[in-house]
Amino acid sequence: MTGTTPLTTALERHATTLTRLSSQISSLYTSRLPYRIFHGSTNSTRPPTQKGTNTQFVDISSLNNVLSVDRATKTALVEPNVPMDKLVEATLPHGLVPPIVMEFPGITAGGGFAGTAGESTKKFVKTEYKRANSVAEAIRMVREETQKGENDYVDGILFSKDHGVVVTGKLVNELPSSSDVKPQTFSNAWDPWFYLHCQEKTLSAKTATDYVPLAEYLFRYDRGGFWVGAAAFQYFSWVPFTRLTRWFLDDFLHTRMMYRALHGSGESARFVVQDIAMPFETSEEFIEYTSSSLGIWPLWLCPLKRRAPPTFHPHTTRPGTDAADQKAQDNMMLNIGVWGWGPDQPQEFVAKNIELENKVHELGGMKWFYAHTYYEQDKFWKMYGGREWYDALRKKYKAEHLPTVWDKIHVDADKAGKKQRHWLLAKKPIGGFYGIWKSIQSKDYLLHRRAQWKWKGE
Repeated sequence: MTGTTPLTTALERHATTLTRLSSQISSLYTSRLPYRIFHGSTNSTRPPTQKGTNTQFVDISSLNNVLSVDRATKTALVEPNVPMDKLVEATLPHGLVPPIVMEFPGITAGGGFAGTAGESTKKFVKTEYKRANSVAEAIRMVREETQKGENDYVDGILFSKDHGVVVTGKLVNELPSSSDVKPQTFSNAWDPWFYLHCQEKTLSAKTATDYVPLAEYLFRYDRGGFWVGAAAFQYFSWVPFTRLTRWFLDDFLHTRMMYRALHGSGESARFVVQDIAMPFETSEEFIEYTSSSLGIWPLWLCPLKRRAPPTFHPHTTRPGTDAADQKAQDNMMLNIGVWGWGPDQPQEFVAKNIELENKVHELGGMKWFYAHTYYEQDKFWKMYGGREWYDALRKKYKAEHLPTVWDKIHVDADKAGKKQRHWLLAKKPIGGFYGIWKSIQSKDYLLHRRAQWKWKGE
């Protein structure tokens, strides 16, 4: 077609898809039928609502394209189902990178809205590993490093009560002139998993430094899914957890494949995957609780800016203050990632999750919505400042007939406590092999094999 540009073609395809979806949504609205969005994949651990049930679905899985990248305005026009790795692959050739890139390649732009793109002509991240010898020291170091303007990235890992690592990153354009400095990568099958690399680097040294290619740094936790991949070796206990087996099984040990397997096997029903936003002041007490009650290590530490309510983003309350007094609140909070095996029995698993929710609330924290959530309606809405502001939004956008946020994320404690998996899936290792088979069916392993963001040298 004469005069047609790639952007024109992309926008035409986008408009065609929107016309189809609009027609379907208009029909559902006319009939006052509630519906849910089907994305095609998930980074949530909540029990999924299956297609094929009486629930109506609007399938937006095809809205997964980067339509354009504008170097002058530093913006990217993308559809909501664009995953992080596809977005980064599209922006890096323009010298741009989103200011916030979620840690897993499969998290979508719609699932974790990041805003406009930031300039990055830099090729590497100077990555420094700094050991902490106590929980309190690690928390203090994270806060201090966050306040240093020269740091572009800060997070931390607690391996135990006496071994933590605070990781800082600074964007740089070149490697040091010393010829023995080589880029450290984490995307190849023989590369170390990032968390194991951090642990090894700080076993005998107080500090260590690497130079990591930018995209490799952004998705450094993909292989092994932080450390959740180690749980697969605990499940298949006869498979040794070695560098050789991690190399051999690499296709199955990326986050997209692990999420498929986790849901397919049914093991998500007994795996604790919770991200908790805590005030810095009560973070140590919360970690003491998780250690004694759940025994889960490592833990992830990620400093975040606090947004004032009304919002569904977690917003913390400092001890001894009124939640409504925003001037008394800190502008920062600490996300603590708690990921590991919970109790085997459904009733015990639910009880532990409710106990964790109560402890989080007691210490002024809040959970992220992607995980199992058991709050009753009254308590839930009270935590978020009532539902008047939310109902006003629903009315404004004519969404009153749709499920509420609470409807979407709530897990019924009674039903979950009584729910039993199919006896065959509950039998090791059959459930695990079924989960692997489901992940293979998805062919998500091909996405990493073909990824263009992986470091290929200068």
